[in-house]
Amino acid sequence: MASQDWFDKDFYAILGVSKDVTPAELKKVYRKLARKYHPDSNPGDAAAEAKFKEISEANSVLSDPEQRREYDQIRAMGSGARFTAGAGGQGGGGGFEDVFGGMFGQQPRGRRSGGFSSGGGFEDIFSGMFGGGGFGQTSGGFRGNGGPTKGRDVIASTTLDFHTAIVGDTISLTQSEGKPIKVRIPQGVHDGQKIRLRGRGEPSLDGGEAGDIVLTIAVRPHPVFERDNLNLRLDVPVTFAEAALGATIEVPTLDGDPVRLRVAPGTPSGRVLRVKGRGVETKDGKGDLLATVQVAVPSHLSDKARAAVEALAEALPDENPRADLIDRARRN
Repeated sequence: MASQDWFDKDFYAILGVSKDVTPAELKKVYRKLARKYHPDSNPGDAAAEAKFKEISEANSVLSDPEQRREYDQIRAMGSGARFTAGAGGQGGGGGFEDVFGGMFGQQPRGRRSGGFSSGGGFEDIFSGMFGGGGFGQTSGGFRGNGGPTKGRDVIASTTLDFHTAIVGDTISLTQSEGKPIKVRIPQGVHDGQKIRLRGRGEPSLDGGEAGDIVLTIAVRPHPVFERDNLNLRLDVPVTFAEAALGATIEVPTLDGDPVRLRVAPGTPSGRVLRVKGRGVETKDGKGDLLATVQVAVPSHLSDKARAAVEALAEALPDENPRADLIDRARRN
């Protein structure tokens, strides 16, 4: 569910989008901002790192349809609203006042000290608790009166680097009280995916089972690779000579070992070369590496090179490669 500080944060303004932004538009804007403010692109820039965390949080909420609906509803109530735990079982709807600490070490007013931080360079943002019920609850009751109630669930989020999300890892989350929690990140998790940690949430007040932690994963963009379901995509520049005459080139992979690909003579920009089995692996299957060829045009030519290109142009057939494009546009 939501965090109290949702009242005070305009995620649409943070990303610079309108409230009716489509998921596709949101994804495009987020990727552009993430690349701009990514720590790898701004080493040592604390302001850029803070901005990256801010836009990652905004995207994590707005890209999830359920969280976005809840966020819009809460924001519509006005920034002065405050939620408290209501009646109902511990697993029911309830309070924003008893929540874990806010982002980056700052505690919004009205919260008790708590929260989690991750080891190994992961930023963990515990944005509050969902599931309600406080000490005054009546539903569920003690044994003999409906049975014990489950403890409240806790919502949390963590940001992983791209490589960790693809290959999986065990990370350490440390509650501010000092209790460490080991979390196994399965291979192939994607941006926005939720992992439920059974029994790691709030304890039951009447002897029932503990609640869960629901961990939402945010994944940093990679400077080279982009995920497409189970496939990994990247753009591969080739020279004009390699594209025209054919060549064998090396292409990077996520595990660091390059693979050799054959570029056929006459390969145009945009052609996709496939490397089987070098994509994302999950329990549902294994994807491929898709390399999109981009013909690199030199920005500067020596006199000798220019003369050679002009001689090539003279030797090539006199044809207009855009003629068919223009004809098809006119027919429609």
